[in-house]
Amino acid sequence: MSRFTSLFSSGFLGSAVSAQNRTTDGLTRLRFTLETLPGSKKYVFTQGTRSEILAELYSTFWGSHIHSFLPESMSSIPPQALLSEVQAHYSLNGAGSAEIITPGRCCSHIFSKGESCYRCKDCALDDSCVLCARCFHATNHEGHNVTFYIAQQSGSCCDCGDAEAWRVPIGCRYHPPLSDSTHTPTQSTPKASFRKLDSSSFPPPQTDRSSVPLDLLDSMTRTISYALEFIVDTLDYSPDECNVPESEADLVNQASQDPTEKDLFAIVLWNDEKHAFSEVNRQLMETCGCTMEEAVTHTDKIDEEGRGVVEMGSCVPRLLEVAHGLAKVDLGVTVRRAFDTFREQISAVLIEWLHDLSRCRLRSNTTVIREIIAAELFSKRKKDVNLSRANPEFAEAVAQISEPSKLEWLLLYHTRLWKKPRMDLKEIYVSLLTLSHDHKLTIAENYANVYRFIVDSYLLVDREAETSIKYLALQLFTVPSVAAHIVKEHKIVSKLLSIITSFFTNQITNKRVDYPPQPNMELDVDAFPFKSKRFMPIFSDLRYICHNDSVQRLIAHNPEYIEQFASTCRMFMCINPNKRAAAHHVEYENEGWISVFNVTLSLSRVIKVYGEAFSYASPPELVHAISCVVENILLVCGLRDGRLDSTRFPPVEFHDQTFANKTMRVVKFNTMDGWVSFHHSLHWLFAELLKHIDLLSAESLQQHGLPTISEIVRRDESDDALLTIIDFPLRVLAMVAQIRTGLWVRNGFVIRGQLLHYRDFMLRELCYDQDLFVMQAAFVVLEDPDVVLASIIDRFQLCQWFRGEVENSAYEGPQLYSMVEEILYIFITVLSENANASRLPIAKCVRREIVHALAVGGCTYTDLVKRVAERLVDHVSFDVVLKEITNFRPPESTADTGIYELKDEYFDEVNPFFYHYTRNRREEVDQILKARLRKKTGVADPVIVPKGLGISSGPFQSVTLVFDSEVLLQAVFHCIDNIIVYTDVHEKSPPSCEAILDQSLHLVMLGMVERGFNYARLAATLVVGREKTLVDVLCSLEHHKIHKAYKARVDWILQRIAAHFPSEVMAKRRILSKPLSSDSDEAKKRAAQARKDAIMRQMKAQQTSFAMNLDDVSDDDEMDANGKETVSFGTCIVCQEDLDTSKGFGSLALVQPSRVIRKHPDGSSFYLNEAILTDASLDRPASQAPDTTFPPKDAEALDAAKRASGSIFDGFPAQTRFGLYTSVCSHMMHLDCFQVYNASIKHRHRAQAQRNHPESIARKEYICPLCKSLGNVVLPVSLPADTPLNTMPFSDWVRSVGITILKSRPDPQLDALQSKTGTGEFVFWSAQDSGYIPFAKSSGESLDWHKMLDTLVVVTKSFSQQTRHLRDRLEPEPSERGAGLYLPEDLVGYTVGAIEVAHRGSGEKGKLIVDKLTDASFGMVRGLVSNLTRLAAMHFSNRPDEGRDAVRQAIIKRLLPEWSRTSMTSLPYPLLLRDPLTVLVETAAVSPEMLRHALIPLYYACLARTVIGLVYVLNKTRAVNTVSIPGRKYEHIFGDIRIFCMSVVRQSPVIEHTAEVVLDAYGDARIEKLMYSFTLPFLRRAAILCRAMLPDAFPSPNFGQDDQDEYGRLLTMLGIPKLVDLPNQDTLKTLLYGWCSHYGQSHAANQLNCGVILEYSSIYRIAELPLVLDSIFAEEDKLLICKRCKTSPADAAVCLICGTLVCMQSHCCRDTDLRERGECNLHARECGGAIGIYFLVKRCSLLYLYAGNGAFVQAPYLDVHGEVDMSMRRGRRQYLHGLRWEEVRKIWLQHGIPTLIARKLESTVDSGGWESL
Repeated sequence: MSRFTSLFSSGFLGSAVSAQNRTTDGLTRLRFTLETLPGSKKYVFTQGTRSEILAELYSTFWGSHIHSFLPESMSSIPPQALLSEVQAHYSLNGAGSAEIITPGRCCSHIFSKGESCYRCKDCALDDSCVLCARCFHATNHEGHNVTFYIAQQSGSCCDCGDAEAWRVPIGCRYHPPLSDSTHTPTQSTPKASFRKLDSSSFPPPQTDRSSVPLDLLDSMTRTISYALEFIVDTLDYSPDECNVPESEADLVNQASQDPTEKDLFAIVLWNDEKHAFSEVNRQLMETCGCTMEEAVTHTDKIDEEGRGVVEMGSCVPRLLEVAHGLAKVDLGVTVRRAFDTFREQISAVLIEWLHDLSRCRLRSNTTVIREIIAAELFSKRKKDVNLSRANPEFAEAVAQISEPSKLEWLLLYHTRLWKKPRMDLKEIYVSLLTLSHDHKLTIAENYANVYRFIVDSYLLVDREAETSIKYLALQLFTVPSVAAHIVKEHKIVSKLLSIITSFFTNQITNKRVDYPPQPNMELDVDAFPFKSKRFMPIFSDLRYICHNDSVQRLIAHNPEYIEQFASTCRMFMCINPNKRAAAHHVEYENEGWISVFNVTLSLSRVIKVYGEAFSYASPPELVHAISCVVENILLVCGLRDGRLDSTRFPPVEFHDQTFANKTMRVVKFNTMDGWVSFHHSLHWLFAELLKHIDLLSAESLQQHGLPTISEIVRRDESDDALLTIIDFPLRVLAMVAQIRTGLWVRNGFVIRGQLLHYRDFMLRELCYDQDLFVMQAAFVVLEDPDVVLASIIDRFQLCQWFRGEVENSAYEGPQLYSMVEEILYIFITVLSENANASRLPIAKCVRREIVHALAVGGCTYTDLVKRVAERLVDHVSFDVVLKEITNFRPPESTADTGIYELKDEYFDEVNPFFYHYTRNRREEVDQILKARLRKKTGVADPVIVPKGLGISSGPFQSVTLVFDSEVLLQAVFHCIDNIIVYTDVHEKSPPSCEAILDQSLHLVMLGMVERGFNYARLAATLVVGREKTLVDVLCSLEHHKIHKAYKARVDWILQRIAAHFPSEVMAKRRILSKPLSSDSDEAKKRAAQARKDAIMRQMKAQQTSFAMNLDDVSDDDEMDANGKETVSFGTCIVCQEDLDTSKGFGSLALVQPSRVIRKHPDGSSFYLNEAILTDASLDRPASQAPDTTFPPKDAEALDAAKRASGSIFDGFPAQTRFGLYTSVCSHMMHLDCFQVYNASIKHRHRAQAQRNHPESIARKEYICPLCKSLGNVVLPVSLPADTPLNTMPFSDWVRSVGITILKSRPDPQLDALQSKTGTGEFVFWSAQDSGYIPFAKSSGESLDWHKMLDTLVVVTKSFSQQTRHLRDRLEPEPSERGAGLYLPEDLVGYTVGAIEVAHRGSGEKGKLIVDKLTDASFGMVRGLVSNLTRLAAMHFSNRPDEGRDAVRQAIIKRLLPEWSRTSMTSLPYPLLLRDPLTVLVETAAVSPEMLRHALIPLYYACLARTVIGLVYVLNKTRAVNTVSIPGRKYEHIFGDIRIFCMSVVRQSPVIEHTAEVVLDAYGDARIEKLMYSFTLPFLRRAAILCRAMLPDAFPSPNFGQDDQDEYGRLLTMLGIPKLVDLPNQDTLKTLLYGWCSHYGQSHAANQLNCGVILEYSSIYRIAELPLVLDSIFAEEDKLLICKRCKTSPADAAVCLICGTLVCMQSHCCRDTDLRERGECNLHARECGGAIGIYFLVKRCSLLYLYAGNGAFVQAPYLDVHGEVDMSMRRGRRQYLHGLRWEEVRKIWLQHGIPTLIARKLESTVDSGGWESL
């Protein structure tokens, strides 16, 4: 709206575009203006030109009826403004607000780029049906499977209100259906009925136009018509491609509309998605000679609009040189006459104007303008078109279209346009689609007429495929009625198949796909079509259009569809075959197989849809389709059409194989030596057709006078032909087995990659499962199942094995047994898999897949869907079934994810031999099921009985008869017998023995379950080999000493056989004479356990003895030669030697700038209420802790309430205190090792010059070699001092030190070292002190502490020099001593304060904050304080005590008011204006024994400071807005709080009256609680400092069960008298009086500023995020607004420190001085200082920044399945996870961002910068 504030302020008076001054014939003026503009503007197109064109257009458009479009107060439209924007700004007739609810009207909201859209799988007809945020939140989708996405491009629209888009009524309150209509199944709506549209007639108007004046209607129509004519006329001469003329002649002779043919040319640079801005800028500066600013202007315009003129002139050689220079880096460049370029720019404005009109209204009518646009688009061009001069090749192609409409011309010319006009046109088309169903059909007809030309351009020409009009097909082809109409009337399926055929056979001429294609052309998988990535959307179009039920009925009932599709599939048969490399490794691995798989897998998805279409067919129609497919298969496989290379695929030969005394004729083929392809698309189609078992049942066929399917197929083709058909998929299965066995290893990764794709979980249903089903169908189609079994055995080359001739097998060693395992897997699958054979309903298929996927244990949703075919995952029932049969365990910890676990009762449905299981998975499931049965039945070795095929009807019920085959029995017999023979000979099991026996016994059990008596008869009576029956080998296996694990299963089998043939079994079964009883088994187990326990006891005794001896040795080592105990601090992480005083060492630490500590915001009742309601004990878990349940309860309702409040990202205002924070990683290193390590870092930087390193040498940074933490200093390590505290009573101590000071002599040296500001600070503790002498310049001996001090001084000085603007403290000029950061306050005090802040709201009962801190934290504080001690000592090196007594006396003078206020001292600065903790740190540095005595006055100074600060804060806030407290709770601590407060302010007349008013307004209870809240942090920080320095002197008292408030506990620990005792403390009263008088007499107290700034006292929180991520997008235009550029960012980022929304990686908000830094970095400087934390809204990730580096990490959101979804790729709704959110807060509070980023960068070696990660 800011844009209009400036535009509308003038009232729009006096504009040059007043309608009253127009000529009567506005269209003539418009035509004259547009035709003469190029010359009048000297061919330079500016914003003024655009404004002039728009003014003429609007004036002509509305004629004298301007106020039908604009408010009465306006006489014209402002320059540069669009009509829709003006109408929305003034809310003219409801513009800009929600549309009036009209029953039966669709939503028609058009998504803009970056907008959110929703999809409900339960409600939507297909995945193209979406809802806008407004409609989604107006409908009920509770419990539905909802996904949401961010629109990557504008142009699609909301489908709410469209009955054809939804399975069920969705009940949107904004788009109700017509009252007289009810929802019926979509495919049966009247819209789906076929009718021929008259192309000469237009859809009738949907609105009443009687109220529209005729002259207005005429002017609107004529203006729109002329605009469209101008656009099309201009585009007639525009080029399809970006080609630079090779010569001057080529340029001059270009076709042009310029009547004067003026030799003025323009270079136009086109947008693409391949080049970076910096690359284009650099190229423009090099070739055009422009400045950086001009290049940036060009690139910004090109990125926004799609192209731009970069140079214009008449010097042709110069222009060609520049154009070729730009084109050499593959930029899109055109050079054309300036006249034509100018006209194209005019056309872009006309298109923008039409797009604007489509969003406008005439009074309250929102559709009449769009109807006029539609009518004009559907009309023919008004003049004859002669394209022979402009583009003769295109003219020849377009001549095939009969009288194309303007819309068809625009669709044809879409490629000639650039990004912005393209998107505008697409939005116009989409807006017209929503007018009516007739409009939708008419647009579809126009689109279908030119569809093949659109595809041509998309495949071969278009540089910007993402804006191609081809994607409009998704809006049309997914509408059932539209799809049915264009398929029937415009043969769109036939066109698509022809395009696919021509394209992949490379029938391309002049960048056009030949149509119709030439038949029998060969494929070349290495040619361009297969390498192109753009073919996939073409297959998607075909799949989308064929997925509609109405189209599927057409496919089923019209044979031409299956015939043409089978012909297309035939083209892809047996492509890219493979041959085993037997002798040598494949040297060159061609990756062409990837493209081939992409093509055939895209085709296989269409095959799936095509096959499903025949569920609508009749049995004769299905039989015809099967015959057609069989015929096409034989054309290829039988080499009848000559498509296959005869050198690779010779004619099929046959030979005889004998099994079970039966000779059978099978195909002769050696998989080890022949060529085999993975791709058999016709077989996959054949499999799909055979799945319609209801139509192929004998009963259904008989009703139509047809025999069985076997008889039908064998009637048309011979058995040899049928064997040929099944042999090709059988070759693939045999090849897969050989690859898995390792026989194709010399073929390299190429063959492994193909196998992985072929059997991939997501894709196997499309190819691998289809080939298996063909083998299963072979038992139905062929009369004799023995022939099928013999074919399988022969193809696997295992004939000798299954005859018992193991030594003559084609394979050797483990490979033989692996091949046997593979073939048994095939047998089990084809004889037991029933999903396709019984046409299992898809919901049951989903259930079966989930059950088997989760049988091995729980897993995440992502892992689960990887184990299930994508068709089943995409089905609407998937999530419903998943919820039904599983238990969901939500994520609990920060690293946890949601887990789905199978409910116990569903384990009964698990089949351990499920055909999708690998061997390892099968064994794992088998163990799980047996354990479950063992627990359930109590049987030690339970038997899992297989389930039968379970087919009671249809052609596949005959599959069970295969178990009657003697060939199958012989196969099973030899599998078991060969294993037993091998075991008996070698006394060990052969390879794969367990798998072979498992599978063999499973086949036998299946035979008994399926065929009972028949199978038992064969097993007991059929003599197979070595004069034995199957029962013989089973009896041998039953009690075999090596194969005991199979006893239970063999026993089960023999019992079942004995039930039919008892004598045969009993005669051969061996009964053990002394069977082991269960008691003896238990006795053995007990004995084994006893032995195990004895061994464990012995080992434990040995370990204890070893440990004792080791302790003795250690104790000896800890004594030095003098018998004194030496202290070891661990080992150096570099050299691993002990760290002791013999060699200098230190702790690795990081000093970083920080703005974490917050100031209390003035004038805010919200934050004041927070302070009042803050928990009494910050060392206990917060009472208002965030909810950690997942998903959060009432999430959407809470977010809706938050949105209603107008602020969704509540953060803390950027009012912070700057300081330096120190952290340690607890690792230590010798100083010598540290120097060597630093040298290695510098060497790495030189060796990897292009890498974005995790550390900066310039900032003295390094990475800890062990934990990879970032560091920049080394701190000294020391044990806590054992100095005893001064036990003198406080009053006596004050008197004593006063006397000591009186007796002392003046100390000029000390006076010179105190700051001239009068604060009492010491110059040697300032970061920029010029008096500091570094180690390199010192003349003393080599001191390790000096080297470590150097590291600290260098780093702090650098930070100090850069941050003067962030400090409010009074400090000397930079040229004076004492300038810069004051280390006791800004380093040590700040670090202690930040540690205290980070531990607020955490702890446990019975412990103080100091009990929660680690030893490393205390050691760090001691190290910092020891550095302060060293800095002071350096200036008093000539004194025995190193100046400690002198500094101590100076600190005491600071505390005693009589010394501060006298003229004898230079301390005019009141003590109450200094931070008490700073003085305490100074005391700890020079006189730790004085800590307790210093604590008492400093605590009372803190109380007095807080009173002064509170008076100012409360005076700016209204008491009525603050919460009330029932009564005082802390009177036992504070006593009479009012008297104390008034005594503090009484010495300050300026604020005394204010204090009285404040105390009366707020009352004692609230004042007391505020005093409590604001002074508690000081006690917590003082406790940390004291415990770090003197832990023995400040122990934690034992409070027992009395869990009093933290304040009282800390006062007790520190030994500070409570304020309630102040009346009895005369010394303290004297001190307080002096401090307050000093403050009152100073100039600090005034009405505007008291000089005391209170810190934020509550638990620190980061900015709030919505509980449901997509609720951000509900009102995106209001919530996601950047404050800097006032726009809704394309990529928004939310600062998690303050809640500000900024633009992420955009050009609008970049630094004007240094364009390399965007708004995230700019804002971080103002908010977080060196660090930044951002939530990237549309990427759903976190961005951490630190000092120019950064890292992208997972956001604290998890989807409904408890998984992370960065960038929202999966699109599921996401919910805030409380613990992960808390982890982000902790990382920020604990200053862990620099280390986090460093570790991220350390783990990655990149040369593109961290932004590319």
